[in-house]
Amino acid sequence: MTTFATLRALHTVIGEAITEIEKVYQAESLDFPSLDTPYYTSLKHAPEVDRAEDLRVDHTVFAAANRIVSAAGQLSATVNKPWFSLIEGINSTNVVACLQFLEASNTVEILREAGPGGLHVKEIAKKITALRSWKTDGPPVELDSSKLSHVLRILATFHWLREVTPDVFTNNRLSSYIDSGKSFEQLRDAPGTKYDESDGVAAYCATAGDEVFKLMTNLTDWLLNDGGSKTDSAFNFTFKTPLKYYEWIEQPGNEHRLTRFGHAMHGTKQFEIAENIIHGFPWEELPKDSVVVDIGGGIGTISLILAEAYPHLRFVVEDRAPVVAIGRQAWGGKYAEIFDSGRLSYHAHDFFEPQRPFDVPGVGTVVHPDVMFIRAIAHNWPDSYVLELLKTLRAAAGPNTKLLWIDNMLAYACVDNESGQEGSEALGAVRSLVPEGSPLLPNLGRASANGYILDIQMLGRFNAKERTYREYEALTNASGWKITRVNRAVGSLWAYTTAVPV
Repeated sequence: MTTFATLRALHTVIGEAITEIEKVYQAESLDFPSLDTPYYTSLKHAPEVDRAEDLRVDHTVFAAANRIVSAAGQLSATVNKPWFSLIEGINSTNVVACLQFLEASNTVEILREAGPGGLHVKEIAKKITALRSWKTDGPPVELDSSKLSHVLRILATFHWLREVTPDVFTNNRLSSYIDSGKSFEQLRDAPGTKYDESDGVAAYCATAGDEVFKLMTNLTDWLLNDGGSKTDSAFNFTFKTPLKYYEWIEQPGNEHRLTRFGHAMHGTKQFEIAENIIHGFPWEELPKDSVVVDIGGGIGTISLILAEAYPHLRFVVEDRAPVVAIGRQAWGGKYAEIFDSGRLSYHAHDFFEPQRPFDVPGVGTVVHPDVMFIRAIAHNWPDSYVLELLKTLRAAAGPNTKLLWIDNMLAYACVDNESGQEGSEALGAVRSLVPEGSPLLPNLGRASANGYILDIQMLGRFNAKERTYREYEALTNASGWKITRVNRAVGSLWAYTTAVPV
């Protein structure tokens, strides 16, 4: 295929995908949400606004949107001057730093209260300075509004804000996603509670801009000069500690990071749509009061989604003692009925230690759980540790216990004709994310970028990785499990992989 033929094929993919999305919205007499219009999850909206937002995760819309992102990324890579692509890629840390500032300065919350007309940088700077005053012993250093305007303008250029008139900025749909929902007064009077009862997105942004951003600047030095022989990861290399990340974050002085990390993990549910979480496994087929153990489940974000959807099940969130200790309080009064009824409880346990019988409210002592699931856990650990974890869970499994492994399953950037056993139910879900003959990359290219970015983040933070189907299969086979099913999330690298004891 000639280059022009490829470009026109990509153009066709975009046009056809837009038509698919338009049909879904027109069927309900709705328009697609505008980039210029903020959507604050903490506020109430007109029913048609909420419905237009909900339709973004409709299977047809979501899949079509991914094709648009993939094709647009491939088009841009093809036609853009390589030097400009290089500059944008190699200097993307500039944008990361400005996004970090956007969250840390509470600019999104300030602009929410300013309304759609926006606010001049001089007024924004004054409010940021007022919110920073609690961190200083003397008078706060006033933020230079001329410098602020340049930080906000690059964000507007990358569509993270909107410049209404010169030096006047307002939130748009993307920046509103980072909103914690807190008022100026709350941020001033109780800054330490910014992430409480939020959706966790702002906390995730803060964690990524702190620990992750810092360690990524040392990834090359770690790989080339250390190679993992002296320090376990780029995180250890950067922060000069022999401790694992989860141990380090529990050390005195890191209390704010520990609390923030719990909220950030709540924010990671944004990687998936709720429908995928709810339907990724046949939960409805489990008998009443079946016990589901959420291994390394943090403050219980995913288990609470499932507990709302499947009230006949009992969920146990298992994690390290300092994490589960803040579990229920992190939710405030939310989910009170689920907690009070005992349908979700917490269990302090290091998942590398042998699983022991434990008590579950309304059930009694449980020796062999019905389901054990690990979501976004294995990708935090090198293969040797994952093998140890899977063996530990296998030892705790009864003959009917199922293991549900939820992580990104990386597709190759080429067609894989060898993955999986012929006739396996998993086979079709792992070879390619696009139809045969499509001009798009088999892994959906830019539309799948989140999974590959997360993969490198895991490498830097934990010397770990996201995995391909072949890597999943090798680890399960070596630990006494057999993969029976892979349910790929719609248009996503997230996979729900079921295994049974052998």
